[in-house]
Amino acid sequence: MLTQLLYQITDWLFGALSLALLARFAMQWGRAPFRNPLGEFVVAVTDWAVKPTRRLIPSAFGLDLPSLFLAWLTQAIFHGLIFALSGMASTATPGMIGMVALLAAFAVLRLGVYLLMGAVIITALLSWINPYAPLAPVFDAISRPFLRPLQRIIPLIGGVDLSPLALLLLLQILLSLLSMVMMQFSFRLL
Repeated sequence: MLTQLLYQITDWLFGALSLALLARFAMQWGRAPFRNPLGEFVVAVTDWAVKPTRRLIPSAFGLDLPSLFLAWLTQAIFHGLIFALSGMASTATPGMIGMVALLAAFAVLRLGVYLLMGAVIITALLSWINPYAPLAPVFDAISRPFLRPLQRIIPLIGGVDLSPLALLLLLQILLSLLSMVMMQFSFRLL
């Protein structure tokens, strides 16, 4: 029971940090404004790690690669800790280390899908409730690149945009596939 509690706390801490780093990456990629409470929070939580990493890994093509790398590194450390706590660390091989790195990449992708799902849901709700809310441009900037192609395909039905529902369905399918792949990698490690 104590081990399960420790796992949950560790998962939450590493997941929250990875999610904040991914939010920073997504906000910069979508050119979302950082002058709002959410943007200031994300910068405050991640600046201690991103600023020094920028000296080693530069941004490229408008992408905040240091934030993305740190999100992956955070997940790699988490999965490495879980692997070590399972008692298998003494038999670690380079192949297993590579599998932990790949598992961390899938975990980052899964967190990115959750981030996008949250942004899409909040964007849809704000478009109905208060489209001029101070945080609306942030969530719109994150979800717009994924919603726009679907909006070209799916027509408005009765004045209602159904593209968020279609995107959420596609993201749910992607989450299912990622879960299956991550489970296979986890079984191979243990």
